Amino acid sequence: MAYGSSQYGVLGYSMDAEDQGGTEPYVPDLLRYLPEYYRVPGGTMAVLQGAAAGEIGALRYGLNDVLDQYFVSSATWGLGRWEQELALNVDASKPAERRRKQILAKLRGTGTVTRQMLMDTAAAFSGGEVEVLEFPAEYRFVIRFIGFLGIPPNLAEFMKLLNQIKPAHVSYSFEYRYVIWETLKNYRLTWEMAKSMTWNQLKTYGGE
Repeated sequence: MAYGSSQYGVLGYSMDAEDQGGTEPYVPDLLRYLPEYYRVPGGTMAVLQGAAAGEIGALRYGLNDVLDQYFVSSATWGLGRWEQELALNVDASKPAERRRKQILAKLRGTGTVTRQMLMDTAAAFSGGEVEVLEFPAEYRFVIRFIGFLGIPPNLAEFMKLLNQIKPAHVSYSFEYRYVIWETLKNYRLTWEMAKSMTWNQLKTYGGE
C-alpha cells in the first residue's frame, strides 16, 4: 500500500487495503512496519515477524470463518447447528447448497401459512420460480414448479416440511414442467444426441 493511499484509521494493524476477506488465511508482511535495517532475509527479526504474521493471519481467518457460520448463505461446518436448531435431519453427506436450501425453507416456513409463504418456501427448495394455486372451497392447493424442469431432487424433504407447516385439513399436489417435442426442435437436438440421452433427460432438456 503506497503512502497516503487510504484514510488513516480505516485499516487495522497488518491489514492491506485489498485484504478484506477471502477463503484462505492471509499472512501479512509485518517487516514493512519496521526500519529498513531489520528487513534482512533469514535474519532473527524476519523469523520472529514471520511467525507472528502467520498467527495473525490464522486468527483473522478463523474470526471470519466463525462469522460466516452466522449466515445460512455462507455457513459450512456450522450448517449442522442450524439444522439442529430447526429440528431438521443433520446429514453432512448432503451437498452444502442443498442443506442451505432446506434451512432457508424452514426459516421461511414459520408463522401463519399464506400463499406467499408457500411460494417462498417452495422456491427455496427448488431454486426456481414457483406458483401456488389455491382452491379454498376444496381445502387444497397446488404447487406448480415453473422455474424448474422436472421434479426437484429434494422433493421428499420439502414434503416433510410442507406437512409440518400446512393446516392438517388442507391437501396439496404438485405440477411439474417438462419439455415437449416441439420445444426440443428449437434446441436443434439431433437424433444422434437424443439417442445418447435417457427419457427423463429428454423431458428436462433445456438446451444446455
